[in-house]
Amino acid sequence: MPQTGIVKYHVKLSYDVDGLVERADIIGAIFGQTEGLLGPEMNLNELQRVSKVGRIEVIAKSTSNTTNGNA
Repeated sequence: MPQTGIVKYHVKLSYDVDGLVERADIIGAIFGQTEGLLGPEMNLNELQRVSKVGRIEVIAKSTSNTTNGNA
């Protein structure tokens, strides 16, 4: 979470994936799976376009054939 500024929403996610994926894949999945889910005022693509979405931090741990972590 940012040390300065005002945070209105702080979203935490956890995920488990069967297979090896990269950080960019996880971020893409977050945007894709939340599209239409949160309503038009919380459209992540639009919020990112107008600089209202900050950094998306992804922590990923990969083993032989799985990836899991938090975002």
